[in-house]
Amino acid sequence: MNVANSVEMHQIVKLFGQVTANDRVDFSARTGEIHALLGENGAGKSTMMCMLSGVYRPTSGDIYIHGEQARIRGPKDAMKLGIGMVFQNFRLVQTLSAAENIVLGERSSYWRGGRWLKAKMEEIEALADRFGLPFPVDRPIWQLSVGEQQRVEIVKTLYRGANIIILDEPTSVLTPGEVEQLFFTLLHMKSEGKTVILTTHKLKEVMTVADRISVMRKGRMMHTLDKCDTDERELARLMVGKEALSETQHLPRQGKPGHTLLDVQGLEVMADHGRKALDRFDLAVRAGEIVGVAGVAGNGQRELAEVLSGLRIWKSGSIRFDGEPLANGSVRGAIEAGIAHVPENRMKSGLAGSLGVVDNLLVKSYAKASRSKLGWMRRSDNRSWSQALVEQFDVKTPDLDTPVRSLSGGNQQKLLFAREIDQNPKLMVAVHPTQGLDVGATEGVHRLLRELRDNDRSVLLISEDLDEIMRLADRIVVIYGGSIAGEVAREHADREQIGLWMAGMRRDEEEVDL
Repeated sequence: MNVANSVEMHQIVKLFGQVTANDRVDFSARTGEIHALLGENGAGKSTMMCMLSGVYRPTSGDIYIHGEQARIRGPKDAMKLGIGMVFQNFRLVQTLSAAENIVLGERSSYWRGGRWLKAKMEEIEALADRFGLPFPVDRPIWQLSVGEQQRVEIVKTLYRGANIIILDEPTSVLTPGEVEQLFFTLLHMKSEGKTVILTTHKLKEVMTVADRISVMRKGRMMHTLDKCDTDERELARLMVGKEALSETQHLPRQGKPGHTLLDVQGLEVMADHGRKALDRFDLAVRAGEIVGVAGVAGNGQRELAEVLSGLRIWKSGSIRFDGEPLANGSVRGAIEAGIAHVPENRMKSGLAGSLGVVDNLLVKSYAKASRSKLGWMRRSDNRSWSQALVEQFDVKTPDLDTPVRSLSGGNQQKLLFAREIDQNPKLMVAVHPTQGLDVGATEGVHRLLRELRDNDRSVLLISEDLDEIMRLADRIVVIYGGSIAGEVAREHADREQIGLWMAGMRRDEEEVDL
Protein backbone atom coordinates (compact mmCIF):
# COMPACT_ATOMS: atom_id res chain seq x y z
CA MET A 1 0.00 0.00 0.00
CA ASN A 2 1.14 3.56 -0.71
CA VAL A 3 1.24 5.37 2.64
CA ALA A 4 0.73 8.72 0.86
CA ASN A 5 -2.72 7.55 -0.22
CA SER A 6 -5.59 8.11 2.17
CA VAL A 7 -7.92 6.08 -0.08
CA GLU A 8 -7.20 3.06 -2.27
CA MET A 9 -9.90 1.04 -4.06
CA HIS A 10 -8.78 -2.09 -5.92
CA GLN A 11 -10.66 -4.00 -8.62
CA ILE A 12 -14.06 -2.73 -7.48
CA VAL A 13 -17.07 -4.37 -9.11
CA LYS A 14 -20.66 -3.31 -8.42
CA LEU A 15 -23.64 -5.13 -9.94
CA PHE A 16 -27.27 -4.04 -9.80
CA GLY A 17 -29.05 -7.13 -11.05
CA GLN A 18 -27.83 -7.61 -14.61
CA VAL A 19 -26.41 -4.08 -14.82
CA THR A 20 -22.68 -3.59 -14.18
CA ALA A 21 -22.24 -0.15 -12.65
CA ASN A 22 -18.51 -0.53 -11.92
CA ASP A 23 -16.24 -2.94 -13.76
CA ARG A 24 -12.91 -3.75 -12.01
CA VAL A 25 -12.18 -0.14 -11.11
CA ASP A 26 -8.95 0.99 -9.42
CA PHE A 27 -8.90 4.40 -7.72
CA SER A 28 -6.66 6.18 -5.22
CA ALA A 29 -6.59 9.62 -3.60
CA ARG A 30 -3.70 11.15 -1.68
CA THR A 31 -3.73 12.85 1.68
CA GLY A 32 -4.00 16.63 1.30
CA GLU A 33 -5.12 16.73 -2.33
CA ILE A 34 -8.22 17.68 -4.29
CA HIS A 35 -8.95 14.76 -6.60
CA ALA A 36 -11.59 15.14 -9.30
CA LEU A 37 -13.51 12.06 -10.41
CA LEU A 38 -14.72 13.05 -13.86
CA GLY A 39 -17.30 11.36 -16.07
CA GLU A 40 -20.66 11.58 -17.77
CA ASN A 41 -23.88 10.84 -15.92
CA GLY A 42 -24.08 7.08 -15.58
CA ALA A 43 -20.31 6.59 -15.84
CA GLY A 44 -20.25 5.01 -12.38
CA LYS A 45 -18.42 7.71 -10.42
CA SER A 46 -21.21 8.33 -7.87
CA THR A 47 -21.63 4.58 -7.37
CA MET A 48 -17.91 4.32 -6.57
CA MET A 49 -18.19 7.06 -3.97
CA CYS A 50 -21.36 5.54 -2.50
CA MET A 51 -19.38 2.38 -1.80
CA LEU A 52 -16.61 4.41 -0.18
CA SER A 53 -19.16 6.21 2.02
CA GLY A 54 -21.03 3.04 2.97
CA VAL A 55 -24.26 3.57 1.07
CA TYR A 56 -23.55 0.55 -1.15
CA ARG A 57 -21.37 -2.51 -0.62
CA PRO A 58 -19.12 -3.60 -3.47
CA THR A 59 -19.92 -6.88 -5.18
CA SER A 60 -16.19 -7.57 -5.12
CA GLY A 61 -12.93 -5.71 -4.58
CA ASP A 62 -11.01 -4.18 -1.68
CA ILE A 63 -10.92 -0.77 0.00
CA TYR A 64 -7.99 0.58 2.02
CA ILE A 65 -8.08 3.69 4.22
CA HIS A 66 -4.69 5.11 5.25
CA GLY A 67 -3.06 1.82 4.29
CA GLU A 68 -5.38 -0.42 6.33
CA GLN A 69 -7.98 -2.67 4.75
CA ALA A 70 -11.45 -1.42 5.63
CA ARG A 71 -14.78 -3.22 5.88
CA ILE A 72 -17.33 -0.51 5.19
CA ARG A 73 -20.72 -2.11 5.81
CA GLY A 74 -22.67 1.12 6.17
CA PRO A 75 -22.43 4.91 6.61
CA LYS A 76 -21.66 4.47 10.33
CA ASP A 77 -18.52 2.51 9.50
CA ALA A 78 -17.50 5.16 6.98
CA MET A 79 -18.02 7.92 9.52
CA LYS A 80 -15.81 6.12 12.05
CA LEU A 81 -13.09 6.00 9.40
CA GLY A 82 -13.39 9.77 8.87
CA ILE A 83 -15.26 9.57 5.56
CA GLY A 84 -18.08 12.00 4.85
CA MET A 85 -20.10 12.47 1.66
CA VAL A 86 -22.21 15.41 0.48
CA PHE A 87 -24.76 13.94 -1.92
CA GLN A 88 -26.19 15.64 -4.97
CA ASN A 89 -29.68 14.86 -3.61
CA PHE A 90 -29.45 16.14 -0.05
CA ARG A 91 -30.05 13.95 3.02
CA LEU A 92 -31.81 16.52 5.19
CA VAL A 93 -34.99 16.45 7.29
CA GLN A 94 -37.10 19.24 5.85
CA THR A 95 -39.03 20.10 9.03
CA LEU A 96 -35.96 20.37 11.26
CA SER A 97 -33.74 23.44 11.45
CA ALA A 98 -30.30 23.52 9.84
CA ALA A 99 -28.62 23.18 13.25
CA GLU A 100 -30.86 20.26 14.25
CA ASN A 101 -29.97 18.45 11.02
CA ILE A 102 -26.28 18.88 11.69
CA VAL A 103 -26.34 17.51 15.26
CA LEU A 104 -28.90 14.81 14.45
CA GLY A 105 -27.57 11.37 15.32
CA GLU A 106 -24.57 12.35 17.42
CA ARG A 107 -24.39 10.89 20.92
CA SER A 108 -24.86 14.26 22.64
CA SER A 109 -27.90 15.27 20.54
CA TYR A 110 -30.47 14.00 23.03
CA TRP A 111 -32.49 16.95 24.23
CA ARG A 112 -30.51 19.01 26.74
CA GLY A 113 -32.61 22.17 26.83
CA GLY A 114 -32.57 25.51 25.05
CA ARG A 115 -29.18 26.55 26.42
CA TRP A 116 -27.50 23.42 25.00
CA LEU A 117 -29.07 23.92 21.57
CA LYS A 118 -28.09 27.60 21.56
CA ALA A 119 -24.47 26.65 22.29
CA LYS A 120 -24.56 24.14 19.42
CA MET A 121 -25.97 26.77 17.07
CA GLU A 122 -23.16 29.15 17.98
CA GLU A 123 -20.60 26.38 17.37
CA ILE A 124 -22.11 25.59 13.98
CA GLU A 125 -22.25 29.26 12.99
CA ALA A 126 -18.58 29.66 13.86
CA LEU A 127 -17.63 26.60 11.78
CA ALA A 128 -19.71 27.81 8.81
CA ASP A 129 -18.13 31.27 8.96
CA ARG A 130 -14.66 29.77 9.20
CA PHE A 131 -15.12 27.98 5.89
CA GLY A 132 -17.12 30.79 4.27
CA LEU A 133 -20.41 28.88 4.16
CA PRO A 134 -22.94 30.98 6.11
CA PHE A 135 -26.64 30.07 6.37
CA PRO A 136 -29.46 30.73 8.87
CA VAL A 137 -28.89 27.93 11.40
CA ASP A 138 -32.28 28.35 13.09
CA ARG A 139 -34.43 28.20 9.94
CA PRO A 140 -36.19 24.97 8.81
CA ILE A 141 -34.57 23.26 5.85
CA TRP A 142 -37.67 23.62 3.69
CA GLN A 143 -37.33 27.40 3.90
CA LEU A 144 -33.74 27.42 2.62
CA SER A 145 -32.68 27.72 -1.00
CA VAL A 146 -31.00 24.74 -2.67
CA GLY A 147 -27.64 26.49 -2.39
CA GLU A 148 -28.11 27.07 1.32
CA GLN A 149 -29.15 23.45 1.84
CA GLN A 150 -25.93 22.32 0.22
CA ARG A 151 -23.96 24.51 2.62
CA VAL A 152 -25.73 22.77 5.49
CA GLU A 153 -24.64 19.39 4.11
CA ILE A 154 -21.01 20.51 3.74
CA VAL A 155 -20.90 21.99 7.24
CA LYS A 156 -22.52 18.81 8.63
CA THR A 157 -19.67 16.79 7.16
CA LEU A 158 -17.04 19.16 8.57
CA TYR A 159 -18.78 19.25 11.96
CA ARG A 160 -18.57 15.47 12.22
CA GLY A 161 -14.80 15.55 11.76
CA ALA A 162 -14.40 13.96 8.35
CA ASN A 163 -10.88 14.05 6.88
CA ILE A 164 -11.89 12.32 3.62
CA ILE A 165 -14.63 14.47 2.13
CA ILE A 166 -16.58 13.43 -0.97
CA LEU A 167 -18.65 16.02 -2.83
CA ASP A 168 -21.05 14.67 -5.47
CA GLU A 169 -21.61 17.29 -8.23
CA PRO A 170 -21.35 20.10 -5.64
CA THR A 171 -21.44 23.07 -8.02
CA SER A 172 -24.58 22.05 -9.90
CA VAL A 173 -26.81 24.17 -7.64
CA LEU A 174 -24.48 27.12 -7.06
CA THR A 175 -24.15 30.56 -8.62
CA PRO A 176 -20.74 31.59 -10.05
CA GLY A 177 -19.97 33.54 -6.88
CA GLU A 178 -20.92 30.59 -4.71
CA VAL A 179 -18.73 28.30 -6.83
CA GLU A 180 -15.73 30.56 -6.18
CA GLN A 181 -16.51 30.48 -2.46
CA LEU A 182 -16.78 26.69 -2.55
CA PHE A 183 -13.38 26.46 -4.21
CA PHE A 184 -11.96 28.61 -1.42
CA THR A 185 -13.50 26.16 1.06
CA LEU A 186 -11.98 23.17 -0.76
CA LEU A 187 -8.54 24.79 -0.72
CA HIS A 188 -9.00 25.47 2.99
CA MET A 189 -9.78 21.78 3.54
CA LYS A 190 -6.72 20.80 1.51
CA SER A 191 -4.48 23.14 3.56
CA GLU A 192 -5.62 21.31 6.70
CA GLY A 193 -4.51 17.97 5.24
CA LYS A 194 -7.96 16.70 4.29
CA THR A 195 -8.54 14.60 1.20
CA VAL A 196 -11.22 16.07 -1.05
CA ILE A 197 -12.81 13.90 -3.77
CA LEU A 198 -14.92 15.88 -6.21
CA THR A 199 -17.25 13.99 -8.58
CA THR A 200 -18.16 16.21 -11.50
CA HIS A 201 -18.52 16.52 -15.26
CA LYS A 202 -17.55 20.21 -15.51
CA LEU A 203 -14.22 20.51 -17.26
CA LYS A 204 -13.48 24.14 -16.39
CA GLU A 205 -14.00 23.58 -12.69
CA VAL A 206 -11.78 20.50 -12.72
CA MET A 207 -8.97 22.46 -14.33
CA THR A 208 -9.44 25.27 -11.80
CA VAL A 209 -9.36 23.42 -8.51
CA ALA A 210 -8.19 19.80 -8.86
CA ASP A 211 -4.66 18.49 -8.30
CA ARG A 212 -5.29 15.17 -10.05
CA ILE A 213 -8.12 13.95 -12.26
CA SER A 214 -9.47 10.42 -12.74
CA VAL A 215 -11.74 9.90 -15.75
CA MET A 216 -14.45 7.21 -15.83
CA ARG A 217 -16.51 6.07 -18.78
CA LYS A 218 -19.20 3.38 -18.89
CA GLY A 219 -18.32 2.00 -15.48
CA ARG A 220 -14.59 1.74 -16.12
CA MET A 221 -11.60 3.84 -15.11
CA MET A 222 -9.99 5.34 -18.21
CA HIS A 223 -7.05 7.37 -16.88
CA THR A 224 -5.69 9.26 -13.89
CA LEU A 225 -3.70 12.40 -14.76
CA ASP A 226 -2.03 15.35 -13.06
CA LYS A 227 -3.78 18.59 -13.95
CA CYS A 228 -0.57 20.07 -15.32
CA ASP A 229 -0.31 17.19 -17.84
CA THR A 230 -3.72 17.59 -19.49
CA ASP A 231 -6.28 20.10 -20.79
CA GLU A 232 -10.03 20.40 -21.30
CA ARG A 233 -9.98 18.96 -24.81
CA GLU A 234 -8.18 15.78 -23.76
CA LEU A 235 -10.43 15.34 -20.73
CA ALA A 236 -13.54 15.73 -22.89
CA ARG A 237 -12.22 13.10 -25.29
CA LEU A 238 -11.51 10.68 -22.44
CA MET A 239 -14.89 11.35 -20.82
CA VAL A 240 -17.24 11.03 -23.80
CA GLY A 241 -15.05 9.27 -26.36
CA LYS A 242 -14.97 12.30 -28.63
CA GLU A 243 -14.08 15.96 -28.52
CA ALA A 244 -16.71 18.20 -26.96
CA LEU A 245 -17.01 21.95 -27.24
CA SER A 246 -17.08 23.89 -23.98
CA GLU A 247 -19.24 26.55 -25.55
CA THR A 248 -22.29 26.14 -27.78
CA GLN A 249 -23.16 28.84 -30.27
CA HIS A 250 -26.45 30.66 -29.82
CA LEU A 251 -28.91 29.48 -32.47
CA PRO A 252 -31.62 32.13 -32.90
CA ARG A 253 -35.15 31.41 -34.01
CA GLN A 254 -35.92 31.80 -37.68
CA GLY A 255 -38.66 34.42 -37.98
CA LYS A 256 -40.39 36.55 -35.38
CA PRO A 257 -42.21 35.25 -32.29
CA GLY A 258 -46.01 35.28 -32.22
CA HIS A 259 -48.65 36.65 -29.88
CA THR A 260 -48.19 37.24 -26.15
CA LEU A 261 -48.84 33.86 -24.54
CA LEU A 262 -48.03 34.69 -20.91
CA ASP A 263 -48.83 38.11 -19.45
CA VAL A 264 -47.92 38.73 -15.81
CA GLN A 265 -48.87 42.11 -14.34
CA GLY A 266 -48.08 43.57 -10.89
CA LEU A 267 -47.59 40.16 -9.30
CA GLU A 268 -47.01 40.04 -5.54
CA VAL A 269 -46.03 36.71 -3.99
CA MET A 270 -44.96 35.82 -0.47
CA ALA A 271 -42.09 33.43 0.31
CA ASP A 272 -42.34 30.55 2.78
CA HIS A 273 -40.84 32.50 5.67
CA GLY A 274 -43.08 35.55 5.28
CA ARG A 275 -41.03 37.97 3.23
CA LYS A 276 -42.13 39.26 -0.17
CA ALA A 277 -40.60 37.09 -2.91
CA LEU A 278 -42.09 38.89 -5.94
CA ASP A 279 -42.92 42.59 -5.74
CA ARG A 280 -44.93 44.29 -8.53
CA PHE A 281 -43.48 41.76 -10.94
CA ASP A 282 -44.23 42.13 -14.68
CA LEU A 283 -43.32 39.62 -17.38
CA ALA A 284 -44.43 38.81 -20.92
CA VAL A 285 -43.57 35.69 -22.92
CA ARG A 286 -44.54 35.39 -26.58
CA ALA A 287 -45.28 32.24 -28.54
CA GLY A 288 -42.19 30.80 -30.17
CA GLU A 289 -39.47 32.33 -28.01
CA ILE A 290 -37.17 31.34 -25.18
CA VAL A 291 -37.09 33.91 -22.40
CA GLY A 292 -34.18 33.49 -20.02
CA VAL A 293 -34.57 34.61 -16.40
CA ALA A 294 -31.15 35.33 -14.91
CA GLY A 295 -30.37 36.22 -11.32
CA VAL A 296 -28.68 35.16 -8.12
CA ALA A 297 -30.54 32.49 -6.13
CA GLY A 298 -33.17 33.75 -3.70
CA ASN A 299 -34.49 36.67 -5.74
CA GLY A 300 -37.90 35.14 -6.47
CA GLN A 301 -37.10 32.68 -9.24
CA ARG A 302 -38.39 29.62 -7.39
CA GLU A 303 -41.61 31.37 -6.36
CA LEU A 304 -42.22 32.53 -9.94
CA ALA A 305 -41.95 28.96 -11.25
CA GLU A 306 -44.23 27.65 -8.49
CA VAL A 307 -46.89 30.30 -9.16
CA LEU A 308 -46.96 29.55 -12.89
CA SER A 309 -47.21 25.79 -12.27
CA GLY A 310 -49.97 26.15 -9.65
CA LEU A 311 -47.83 25.13 -6.67
CA ARG A 312 -48.08 28.53 -4.95
CA ILE A 313 -50.78 31.20 -4.71
CA TRP A 314 -50.19 34.87 -5.43
CA LYS A 315 -51.34 37.68 -3.19
CA SER A 316 -52.16 40.34 -5.78
CA GLY A 317 -51.69 41.10 -9.45
CA SER A 318 -52.85 39.11 -12.46
CA ILE A 319 -51.69 36.33 -14.78
CA ARG A 320 -53.27 35.80 -18.18
CA PHE A 321 -52.31 32.78 -20.23
CA ASP A 322 -53.24 32.54 -23.90
CA GLY A 323 -55.77 35.31 -23.33
CA GLU A 324 -57.50 33.70 -20.34
CA PRO A 325 -57.02 34.29 -16.57
CA LEU A 326 -54.83 31.62 -14.97
CA ALA A 327 -56.32 29.89 -11.94
CA ASN A 328 -54.62 30.95 -8.70
CA GLY A 329 -52.84 28.07 -6.96
CA SER A 330 -54.24 25.27 -9.13
CA VAL A 331 -51.87 22.61 -10.44
CA ARG A 332 -54.67 21.05 -12.47
CA GLY A 333 -55.54 24.47 -13.89
CA ALA A 334 -51.95 25.02 -15.01
CA ILE A 335 -51.76 21.57 -16.63
CA GLU A 336 -55.06 22.02 -18.46
CA ALA A 337 -54.02 25.49 -19.62
CA GLY A 338 -50.94 23.97 -21.26
CA ILE A 339 -48.11 24.80 -18.85
CA ALA A 340 -45.38 22.20 -18.34
CA HIS A 341 -42.91 22.40 -15.47
CA VAL A 342 -39.41 20.98 -14.99
CA PRO A 343 -38.68 21.88 -11.36
CA GLU A 344 -35.43 22.87 -9.69
CA ASN A 345 -35.15 19.59 -7.78
CA ARG A 346 -36.32 16.75 -9.98
CA MET A 347 -36.39 14.15 -7.20
CA LYS A 348 -38.19 16.37 -4.71
CA SER A 349 -41.05 17.72 -6.78
CA GLY A 350 -40.65 16.29 -10.28
CA LEU A 351 -40.41 12.52 -9.97
CA ALA A 352 -41.45 9.87 -7.43
CA GLY A 353 -38.21 8.03 -6.78
CA SER A 354 -39.76 4.80 -5.45
CA LEU A 355 -42.06 4.38 -8.47
CA GLY A 356 -41.13 2.94 -11.82
CA VAL A 357 -40.88 4.57 -15.22
CA VAL A 358 -44.49 3.88 -16.26
CA ASP A 359 -46.06 5.34 -13.11
CA ASN A 360 -43.90 8.47 -13.31
CA LEU A 361 -44.88 9.03 -16.93
CA LEU A 362 -48.58 8.62 -16.05
CA VAL A 363 -48.63 11.26 -13.30
CA LYS A 364 -50.15 13.99 -15.48
CA SER A 365 -52.11 11.91 -17.98
CA TYR A 366 -53.63 9.00 -16.05
CA ALA A 367 -57.17 10.42 -16.38
CA LYS A 368 -57.08 10.67 -20.18
CA ALA A 369 -59.21 8.22 -22.15
CA SER A 370 -56.10 6.89 -23.86
CA ARG A 371 -54.56 5.99 -20.49
CA SER A 372 -57.56 4.71 -18.49
CA LYS A 373 -61.21 3.66 -18.87
CA LEU A 374 -63.85 3.89 -16.14
CA GLY A 375 -61.12 4.28 -13.53
CA TRP A 376 -59.13 1.25 -14.73
CA MET A 377 -55.67 1.81 -16.19
CA ARG A 378 -54.98 0.52 -19.69
CA ARG A 379 -51.99 -1.52 -18.54
CA SER A 380 -50.79 -2.94 -21.86
CA ASP A 381 -51.31 0.31 -23.80
CA ASN A 382 -49.58 2.32 -21.07
CA ARG A 383 -46.51 0.11 -21.12
CA SER A 384 -46.27 0.34 -24.91
CA TRP A 385 -46.67 4.13 -24.72
CA SER A 386 -44.01 4.33 -21.99
CA GLN A 387 -41.58 2.19 -23.96
CA ALA A 388 -42.04 4.44 -26.99
CA LEU A 389 -41.25 7.55 -24.90
CA VAL A 390 -38.21 5.88 -23.34
CA GLU A 391 -36.88 5.11 -26.82
CA GLN A 392 -37.79 8.53 -28.25
CA PHE A 393 -36.00 10.42 -25.46
CA ASP A 394 -33.16 7.89 -25.12
CA VAL A 395 -33.79 7.14 -21.44
CA LYS A 396 -31.36 4.45 -20.28
CA THR A 397 -33.15 2.13 -17.83
CA PRO A 398 -32.89 -1.62 -17.15
CA ASP A 399 -36.67 -1.95 -17.56
CA LEU A 400 -39.90 0.00 -17.17
CA ASP A 401 -40.39 -1.12 -13.56
CA THR A 402 -37.02 0.13 -12.27
CA PRO A 403 -37.50 2.78 -9.54
CA VAL A 404 -36.43 6.10 -11.07
CA ARG A 405 -34.21 6.90 -8.08
CA SER A 406 -31.91 4.16 -9.44
CA LEU A 407 -31.41 5.99 -12.74
CA SER A 408 -28.57 8.44 -13.33
CA GLY A 409 -29.34 12.14 -13.06
CA GLY A 410 -29.28 12.60 -16.81
CA ASN A 411 -31.75 9.79 -17.40
CA GLN A 412 -34.04 11.11 -14.65
CA GLN A 413 -34.05 14.49 -16.38
CA LYS A 414 -34.74 12.98 -19.80
CA LEU A 415 -37.65 11.01 -18.31
CA LEU A 416 -39.04 14.19 -16.78
CA PHE A 417 -38.81 16.03 -20.11
CA ALA A 418 -40.44 13.07 -21.87
CA ARG A 419 -43.48 13.29 -19.59
CA GLU A 420 -43.80 17.07 -19.84
CA ILE A 421 -43.28 17.34 -23.61
CA ASP A 422 -45.71 14.48 -24.26
CA GLN A 423 -48.45 16.74 -22.86
CA ASN A 424 -47.88 19.01 -25.90
CA PRO A 425 -47.50 22.14 -23.72
CA LYS A 426 -47.83 25.72 -24.90
CA LEU A 427 -45.29 26.91 -22.30
CA MET A 428 -42.40 25.03 -20.71
CA VAL A 429 -41.23 26.45 -17.38
CA ALA A 430 -37.74 24.96 -17.04
CA VAL A 431 -35.84 25.64 -13.81
CA HIS A 432 -32.11 24.78 -13.93
CA PRO A 433 -32.91 22.13 -16.58
CA THR A 434 -29.30 20.96 -17.00
CA GLN A 435 -28.35 21.03 -13.32
CA GLY A 436 -26.00 18.14 -12.59
CA LEU A 437 -25.98 16.90 -16.20
CA ASP A 438 -22.93 16.00 -18.25
CA VAL A 439 -21.94 17.45 -21.63
CA GLY A 440 -23.97 15.03 -23.74
CA ALA A 441 -27.12 15.20 -21.61
CA THR A 442 -26.90 19.01 -21.49
CA GLU A 443 -26.75 19.22 -25.28
CA GLY A 444 -29.79 16.93 -25.46
CA VAL A 445 -31.84 19.14 -23.12
CA HIS A 446 -30.85 22.26 -25.05
CA ARG A 447 -31.97 20.60 -28.27
CA LEU A 448 -35.37 19.76 -26.74
CA LEU A 449 -35.89 23.36 -25.63
CA ARG A 450 -34.96 24.74 -29.04
CA GLU A 451 -37.32 22.28 -30.73
CA LEU A 452 -40.18 23.51 -28.55
CA ARG A 453 -39.44 27.10 -29.52
CA ASP A 454 -39.09 26.29 -33.22
CA ASN A 455 -42.51 24.58 -33.09
CA ASP A 456 -44.10 27.84 -31.84
CA ARG A 457 -44.11 26.75 -28.20
CA SER A 458 -42.64 28.99 -25.54
CA VAL A 459 -39.94 28.36 -22.95
CA LEU A 460 -39.36 30.26 -19.71
CA LEU A 461 -35.80 29.28 -18.81
CA ILE A 462 -34.92 30.04 -15.19
CA SER A 463 -31.22 29.49 -14.63
CA GLU A 464 -28.32 30.81 -12.57
CA ASP A 465 -25.93 29.69 -15.32
CA LEU A 466 -25.42 32.83 -17.40
CA ASP A 467 -23.57 30.87 -20.11
CA GLU A 468 -26.63 28.64 -20.54
CA ILE A 469 -28.96 31.63 -20.80
CA MET A 470 -26.68 33.33 -23.33
CA ARG A 471 -26.66 30.16 -25.44
CA LEU A 472 -30.40 29.52 -25.40
CA ALA A 473 -32.47 32.63 -24.72
CA ASP A 474 -33.90 34.91 -27.41
CA ARG A 475 -34.64 37.51 -24.75
CA ILE A 476 -33.08 37.88 -21.30
CA VAL A 477 -34.66 39.37 -18.18
CA VAL A 478 -32.77 39.78 -14.91
CA ILE A 479 -34.60 39.40 -11.61
CA TYR A 480 -33.37 41.13 -8.47
CA GLY A 481 -35.22 41.60 -5.19
CA GLY A 482 -38.40 40.12 -6.66
CA SER A 483 -38.61 42.59 -9.55
CA ILE A 484 -37.23 42.88 -13.07
CA ALA A 485 -33.92 44.75 -12.88
CA GLY A 486 -33.32 44.76 -16.62
CA GLU A 487 -34.32 43.25 -19.95
CA VAL A 488 -32.43 42.89 -23.22
CA ALA A 489 -32.69 41.02 -26.52
CA ARG A 490 -30.06 38.30 -26.87
CA GLU A 491 -28.33 39.98 -29.82
CA HIS A 492 -27.80 43.14 -27.71
CA ALA A 493 -26.88 41.33 -24.49
CA ASP A 494 -23.82 42.57 -22.64
CA ARG A 495 -22.40 40.33 -19.92
CA GLU A 496 -21.11 43.26 -17.87
CA GLN A 497 -24.50 44.94 -17.81
CA ILE A 498 -26.29 41.71 -16.99
CA GLY A 499 -23.85 41.13 -14.15
CA LEU A 500 -24.57 44.59 -12.76
CA TRP A 501 -28.33 43.98 -12.98
CA MET A 502 -27.85 40.69 -11.11
CA ALA A 503 -26.13 42.67 -8.35
CA GLY A 504 -28.92 45.28 -8.30
CA MET A 505 -26.74 47.92 -9.99
CA ARG A 506 -26.45 49.71 -13.30
CA ARG A 507 -23.27 50.57 -15.16
CA ASP A 508 -23.60 54.30 -14.47
CA GLU A 509 -24.01 53.60 -10.73
CA GLU A 510 -20.81 51.55 -10.72
CA GLU A 511 -18.93 54.35 -12.49
CA VAL A 512 -20.07 56.84 -9.85
CA ASP A 513 -18.82 54.51 -7.09
CA LEU A 514 -15.44 54.27 -8.81
